[in-house]
Amino acid sequence: MRASSCRRRAAARVKPVVVVKSGRMAQGAKAAATHTGALAGSDAVYDAAFRRAGVLRVADLRELFDCAETLGRVESPAGKRLAILTNGGGIGVLAIDRLVELGGIPAPMTDETRSKLAAVLPSTWSGANPVNIVGDADAGRYAAALEVLLADPGNDAILVLNVQTAIASAVDIAETVTARVKTYREQHRSWAKPVLAAWVGADQRIIETLSGAGIPNYPTEDDAVRGFMHLVRHREVIEELSQVPPAMPDTFVPDVEAARTIVTGAIADGRKWLEPVEIKHLLEAYDIAMVPTYAAANVEEAVSCANEMFAQGSTVVLKIMSRDIVHKSDVGGVVLNLTTPEAVRAAAANILARARKLRPEARIAGVIVQAMVVKAKARELILGLADDPIFGTVVVFGRGGTAVEIINDKALALPPLDLQLARDLIERTRVSRLLRAYPDVPAVKQDAVATVLVKLAQMAADIPEIREFDINPLLADETGVTAVDARVAVGSPQRLFVGPGLANFAVRAYPSQWERHLQLKDGWRIFVRPLRPEDEPTIHEFLRHVTSHDLRLRFFAPMKEFTHEFIARLTQLDYARAMAFIALDEATHEMVGVVRIHSDSIYESGEYAILLRSDLKGRGLGWVLMQLIIEYARSEGLKAISCDVLQENTVMLDMCRQLGFDVKPDPAEPDICDVRLKL
Repeated sequence: MRASSCRRRAAARVKPVVVVKSGRMAQGAKAAATHTGALAGSDAVYDAAFRRAGVLRVADLRELFDCAETLGRVESPAGKRLAILTNGGGIGVLAIDRLVELGGIPAPMTDETRSKLAAVLPSTWSGANPVNIVGDADAGRYAAALEVLLADPGNDAILVLNVQTAIASAVDIAETVTARVKTYREQHRSWAKPVLAAWVGADQRIIETLSGAGIPNYPTEDDAVRGFMHLVRHREVIEELSQVPPAMPDTFVPDVEAARTIVTGAIADGRKWLEPVEIKHLLEAYDIAMVPTYAAANVEEAVSCANEMFAQGSTVVLKIMSRDIVHKSDVGGVVLNLTTPEAVRAAAANILARARKLRPEARIAGVIVQAMVVKAKARELILGLADDPIFGTVVVFGRGGTAVEIINDKALALPPLDLQLARDLIERTRVSRLLRAYPDVPAVKQDAVATVLVKLAQMAADIPEIREFDINPLLADETGVTAVDARVAVGSPQRLFVGPGLANFAVRAYPSQWERHLQLKDGWRIFVRPLRPEDEPTIHEFLRHVTSHDLRLRFFAPMKEFTHEFIARLTQLDYARAMAFIALDEATHEMVGVVRIHSDSIYESGEYAILLRSDLKGRGLGWVLMQLIIEYARSEGLKAISCDVLQENTVMLDMCRQLGFDVKPDPAEPDICDVRLKL
């Protein structure tokens, strides 16, 4: 599954990849112990995997062919604002309804555009989007309205609808629309906004007319709107594959050893669940705030712990503590807002008695004593980790609280995460809208929520023995986030994937084990590490210090500019198929060199490339980076590495010979040498 995901992601950068998967209604989540486990259904995980790979998913074969019809004919629009031109009011409104339902935006109409349309349309036209040009519209009226909409910068695409009438010829209208679209495309060769069409009841002649002009056409307005949204989603996929994520704060350095000691200690004790105080320490190790939490074995210990909190001005919450009671509220095991020792004493006694009565078989360890967090305007969220039998560890985010599974507002993602992926995960839920400001309620500090998601994903990478993690609720407001309750299941890690990388991650995590602090022969100290997506600005600055001559030797062509798209292809690595190491000067933190390798499709050999800062060549850095990439290739099990080198690049060819490469002229390209090293 990891290998196929890598291939899909690589293909999606070049051309659209569309997939149909059956079995969307699987009920496998019912047996999950935690809320996050119950929310993470297998089909939802497939959705997360397809999204991460840049693949478009469709529901059935009909939609698959509609998607191919659209993506094969026109470029994706710049946005999701659709203008609709129609001769029928009802079908236009149906199209708008479907557009909004699928997440599109009806293109707003400016006064200027409205005036231009009014000048060429009868007074009975709609005056808004959808642009209803009335049922007696002929080809000339369609052409005039289409001309205005094509020139309007307020829309990203146009959908032309036609309901056949006895007044005007649908064939003539199709031919006129086709001719105007052809002219428009000739006038805008670099990029033209997409035009789609739906002729209700169209005969073969109309279909051939529209198809012959490269206009995606559909039998109904519903199909046409779905086609437009396929274009939108494809654009979003391409953008997601090349996004530059913000870096995590430099101050975040998790105490991995402390966290691992907690987890392995519980496993050694034969326990499946961490105790509440252990969970608090685990979260502290990853700098995730949690309310003060204490464990009390009996009523009097609970009162003693509560008195400490009362002394600090806090009220108290009591919760049942049992390895066998997964959801505390099921047995009335939570009492809030206790303000006196007497109230704590009575509540603790009641909680323990009730739990023993309702769950006589459960092992009752006592009660959890926590400080009561009163944040009237905070939103309750759920964050966590869950196991999937196909894709391994998944990250879950959604609306929290006791009704979390009933509301079922959640989104899933495959780890590892960066801040941008975490933000995208949040935006895919309905609760994301509640995180924004509304009357008398400030906006949530969303990056604080995203940071916790990234930290959880990092924890899953560092400690694969964490099988499920459930923070519910996480209170979020304008000041930050606080975990109120959590459950953590531990055990032997899943081993779903063979080869290098984490056995429980479908996506290879950042390989921190390849970070190196090195000292060259002249005493120059450098830090070498794998390239990350957020290094795009670093790459841009580095390339400013490389001469045009050296760039030509590297890329085999003059390089005048480096676009975001070009740099993104260099920095957005799939560590399962490629690796790049960048060298940073430890004193200045400036990038001074990079070496990379991309494997072939069967992961047997790889092609490498190397580039150094031109003003710092000749100090042995190239030699060090070449040795490192050879070491990496061997560790990955590759059988050989190779490179095409220009004959004039004598320095590179000499170094390759010294490293043991076989150097041969390319018989098809006399100015190129093929260098190859068997590993």
